Amino acid sequence: MARISKVERNAVSVETAALFDKVFAQRGNVPNMFRVMAHRPEIFSTMQAHFAAVLNTGTVPTKLKELIIVRTSQINETPYCLASHTKLARKLGWNDDQLAHLADWATRSDFTPAEKAALRLAETVTRNAHALTDEQFAELRSHYSEGEIVELLCAIGLFNYFNRFNDALQMEPTKPGEGGPEKSAAPAEETGPRLSRSATLQ
Repeated sequence: MARISKVERNAVSVETAALFDKVFAQRGNVPNMFRVMAHRPEIFSTMQAHFAAVLNTGTVPTKLKELIIVRTSQINETPYCLASHTKLARKLGWNDDQLAHLADWATRSDFTPAEKAALRLAETVTRNAHALTDEQFAELRSHYSEGEIVELLCAIGLFNYFNRFNDALQMEPTKPGEGGPEKSAAPAEETGPRLSRSATLQ
């Protein structure tokens, strides 16, 4: 059971509700992590902006970012993040065998050298950032620009943060439809006789 309650949409400000609705429109739910973080709206809103920038801007493909997010979450053994981001990675084109055996990336032939360098970076930084050697960085630099390395490290760093946040709070995976706007009640049926248009004009 999660250790902190999820904030309901009807309990948040107009600004936070708008963020909830935007996320719901994109994903079909509002992730439990977001609803927990909404206990502090300023943190939630800035996290959303940073999250969007890390995942959706720059020149590193989102597909690759999702792959290293999955590997980071595998190393940290975070079922909450794996539940959602494995699905996202699959939708972006990675197959089940690649994702299920991602720890074997170094010996696989279906990852490019650039993808392998990114996966190696995710493993090194997640396990011990001090272990990133000059030789490994030089290999990384042969595939990516300085700005792209910033993108990769931000994705890895962001999900090490998310992994620890969710593991500490024992966050439960989000179900489809959770956190969305409440459906308005259907209009009540008329109980009296219906007047004709001519009658209403008299």
